[in-house]
Amino acid sequence: MDIRAVADGGSAAFALVTPLRVRDLLAMAVREVIGSRAPDDKFARSVRRTLNGFLAGDYTVQIDGRRFADPEDVVVCDGIADVRFFLNHRRERLHR
Repeated sequence: MDIRAVADGGSAAFALVTPLRVRDLLAMAVREVIGSRAPDDKFARSVRRTLNGFLAGDYTVQIDGRRFADPEDVVVCDGIADVRFFLNHRRERLHR
């Protein structure tokens, strides 16, 4: 949060939100999925794989209904962020 913007502007509205980079939200989503007790190396590999797939265009990410294509984009979140992943190509189903 930019404290100076809050102080200079005199508005508390900026104090109620948290700007985050998309890559940071993706890392939080990975942590949520694999669990807080997963080993750090598994977490690091999972984040790296997620970011690489995102950059390769394997899937798109929507955060609170807005589509993002760059992990360096900044998102302003208030409370809980809704992060959704969508494959950009159809996967064949494996039949057993």
